Amino acid sequence: MARSTWRPDRIPDLTGKTILVTGANSGIGLEAVKLFAANGAEVIMACRNTGKAEAAADDVRGSVPDAKLVIMALDLADLASVSAFANAVKERFSKLDVLLNNAGLMAPPLQRTKDGFEIQFGTNHLGHFALTGQLLDLLEAADAPRVVQISSLAHRGGKLMWGNLNAEKKYARWPFYGQSKLANLIFAKDLNRRLEKSGSKIRAYAAHPGYSATHLQDTVPAGGLFNAIMAQSAEKGCLPGVMAATSPDVKPGGYYGPDGRILELRGYPAPAYARKITDNQQVAQRLWDESEKLTGIRYLNEASGSP
Repeated sequence: MARSTWRPDRIPDLTGKTILVTGANSGIGLEAVKLFAANGAEVIMACRNTGKAEAAADDVRGSVPDAKLVIMALDLADLASVSAFANAVKERFSKLDVLLNNAGLMAPPLQRTKDGFEIQFGTNHLGHFALTGQLLDLLEAADAPRVVQISSLAHRGGKLMWGNLNAEKKYARWPFYGQSKLANLIFAKDLNRRLEKSGSKIRAYAAHPGYSATHLQDTVPAGGLFNAIMAQSAEKGCLPGVMAATSPDVKPGGYYGPDGRILELRGYPAPAYARKITDNQQVAQRLWDESEKLTGIRYLNEASGSP
């Protein structure tokens, strides 16, 4: 990977921009909010726990006193909540410049969403798939709108387990995390292709934080030890997503992560390694079809020609 020349001081003036961040109350989501707010954007903090979001907003205002923050409740593990949230955003805002799909779960014991999906695939991928589809009109109203999907280094070992996407047959925490993160990256690349083909001005990107110290590791045995030894800070881990959301130099459909020479674990943002399967359009079409079927949200469907 080429060494990065991008630094946070290259973030442009974001005054007048409205940016929505899922999972905004901790980790890389919270650090992204701080950078967006510090550069003038109005930031919608979409969080499951609004109490924690209020505390996080106070944290942001500690470093950005004039931060323009809006807290709104969103549970990506509940499709009814996703729809209600999307409707509430559309009632309150006339446009959306950036949708940063950041929220995620990592390697918990087997759990299910309110709609019965395995919780990692259901939250990390299906929740964001449904949310994105329901906010496209609001994004289209902006001048140069972007969707940024956070994936992970774990996509490298991920496999789409057709016939067992939602752990109908068996479950292991790490393979299902890898599946969800592979789905995130396939989705981002496929979304950009579909947007370009439809004539939309929205562009989609993907990013990963390397190995960053966040609360994601709370469900993982010895997660704190690995953080202490290997991780970079959440402040640095948020940068690939922030660059993808704001830089004029990123490539639509591109994937960005830390420029560290060892597995992209640490560093400043640069183009990242993506497996060939993430550009396989047959795989992408199958994932899109399954996602539409499971969520009931249909958009940019090439087969039907729907908008």
